[in-house]
Amino acid sequence: MPALLVVVGGLVCQMGVGSNYLFGALAPDIVADFGWTKTQFAGARAPQLWVMALSSPLVGYLAVRFGPRSVLLVSMVLLGLAFLLLSRLGSLWQLYLLLSLQALATTGLGDVTVGQMVAQWFDRGRGLALGLVYTGSNLGGTILVGSMGLLAASGEWRDVLDRVGWVAFLVLLPVAALTVRAPARSVAETPEEEEASEAALSLREALRTRSFWILAVTLFTFFFYFIAILDHLVFFLREQGFSPGDARGYLAQAIFLGMASKIGFGWIADRLTPWRAAFLDFGLLASSSVFLLFPPGPISISVFVTLFGFATAARDVVYPMIIAYCFGRRFLAQIYGAMMLVLPAGALGAWYAATVSDRSGSYGEAFLTFVVINVVACGALFFLRDEVDRPQGGPDQEANVPAS
Repeated sequence: MPALLVVVGGLVCQMGVGSNYLFGALAPDIVADFGWTKTQFAGARAPQLWVMALSSPLVGYLAVRFGPRSVLLVSMVLLGLAFLLLSRLGSLWQLYLLLSLQALATTGLGDVTVGQMVAQWFDRGRGLALGLVYTGSNLGGTILVGSMGLLAASGEWRDVLDRVGWVAFLVLLPVAALTVRAPARSVAETPEEEEASEAALSLREALRTRSFWILAVTLFTFFFYFIAILDHLVFFLREQGFSPGDARGYLAQAIFLGMASKIGFGWIADRLTPWRAAFLDFGLLASSSVFLLFPPGPISISVFVTLFGFATAARDVVYPMIIAYCFGRRFLAQIYGAMMLVLPAGALGAWYAATVSDRSGSYGEAFLTFVVINVVACGALFFLRDEVDRPQGGPDQEANVPAS
């Protein structure tokens, strides 16, 4: 029962992370209200993502030093404060500053902190447990975009942001306080885990391997594509003649599908080899971008939304698994934290898409770029290997991961 409560608490905290999905849905209304360009609004992603990238190592240290509970509760307070201030937004510089505060809050509520908490409670089946917890960001995003976002249709985007702030204070914070806790003692490692933990590369050693740079580059391309679509899908669909409600509905569907994806890929990750799970995930991601080149209609957009929603959410679960395969478990947090420094690629992708659209009046060039980089990223995964044991014969010849 206590472990189940921790899953609920982690899921609730991840719902706060789901607030990141809200800005793409509200972007057209905010831009129209202030008379900004898409490029000016997209520029806010840069400080936001830099804060998330640079604060990730600090959040990891604080979670170890003071425990996940303290970090999660403080971060929830910061989230509520950020949204209450955003509802009173008056200028572009305030948007940049307050999105940075929101970014700091969601980093504290994110994968590093919640992941450590879950790992303390669960011995076996951690992939599925993580998948269940990580659905919280998709659940929160679906609720915000699909329900509260309806207020923005009548120009009341400030009311949306104000309500999110109060929900964080009056609903999410109390639930998290009652459910998030540390175990009496950390879950002991099994003999197999202890043996596996002895075979691991440090961050310095991992930096000298090809697998580190392949994973860092594919993470860069992922965020370049992912954040750009979050910020511009509603813009694109509305420009193609879809109603504001339908445009937001498609974004909400993509976010909602991520819940099934995280649970499903959590289950898959416990059965497939990590390389196969990662290759499948990035294959779906590349396929999703291809459908952006089709004439936009209900069928092509629905297929895109399905592939995009499944693939982007699955990465949250699959990536820690493939990092552990390549470098071992012991220094996973440090290695993953270093890779997360590529997170500002999302700001670059959003800015690139906005610039292309503002200049040409179409997203066509940007969408073609997404196809190319996603296909290259998927192919690059073939060259990953177990850097600890260096097995011969390619990614499927894995020494310490059972084949499916």
